[in-house]
Amino acid sequence: MSIPVILDVDTGIDDALAILFAVRHPAIDVLGVSCVAGNAPLAQVVDNTLRILDAAGAPEIPVAAGAARPLLENPRASSHVHGADGLGGISLPPTRRRAESVGAVELLRRLILDHDAPVTLVALAPQTNLALLLRTYPEVAGRIERIVVMGGSASVGNATAVAEFNVWHDPEAAAIVLDSDVRTYMYGLDVFNRVAIDHDVAVSLERGDDALGRVVGTLLGHRIQLSADESAEYTGLIGDAGAVCSLVDPLALRTEVRPVRVELAGYGRGQTLVDLRRFPGEEMLHGGADEWANVEIALDVDAPRIARLFLDTLGLG
Repeated sequence: MSIPVILDVDTGIDDALAILFAVRHPAIDVLGVSCVAGNAPLAQVVDNTLRILDAAGAPEIPVAAGAARPLLENPRASSHVHGADGLGGISLPPTRRRAESVGAVELLRRLILDHDAPVTLVALAPQTNLALLLRTYPEVAGRIERIVVMGGSASVGNATAVAEFNVWHDPEAAAIVLDSDVRTYMYGLDVFNRVAIDHDVAVSLERGDDALGRVVGTLLGHRIQLSADESAEYTGLIGDAGAVCSLVDPLALRTEVRPVRVELAGYGRGQTLVDLRRFPGEEMLHGGADEWANVEIALDVDAPRIARLFLDTLGLG
């Protein structure tokens, strides 16, 4: 039986890889895709998403544009990471697909309430759309199986020393989602930074005869632009796609349910504070503890197993 899923994306390179995997895996039923500004401006995210659905050979899947900016902050796309177009400059043909006339929040509401079973939301982007959905239509919470979030970290950050990009981009939205009482699974940087495809494999795909393989190889081969004349080393990370892989092979990850909160002020703004203590702290013993959300967090991963799942699902193993 397939898992009914809605993807919420800011389609840059790793969102693209995640969409390709989700559409191709037989155990995942992609009901729709909502788009939000993040890795690229909103209009670019929508166009990228439609073109990647073409590359995946996807059936007609509704796609809607959502929030063009965070709840409080100004827009701030990470063009140095994903390139000016969000897809590292890869050349994809124009698409005949069109986004829905309704916005992302309305599409999410309709898809969730109309489906005959609870739906899993897979948030691969800043969670602005989800926060707006839960605040505007709180009745949908009871029809959400869980929210799988690619975001946060129990260790280091990447947008700042302590904050991961998706949460840092809109920390208020992430806090709203965490505090919504919807069951949440966090696939953060602790595992995100470990699942990679070997460089030789990526090069072989990029130079091969398979059209999808060339797209995947090119996306994997993109390197972060550190300066005008310097690029980062090859990483081969499948990034957000790992969060979607966790839906169909959860035993490839070690998880723990831990208290989590989002820091909203100071240098730590956007940090996901994860309480990994095994015993109560002083604030608990002396009545000063705040209420934190309990979140299932991926802390370790069988990286080769997830990498094989990714390639095999796309027929590239």
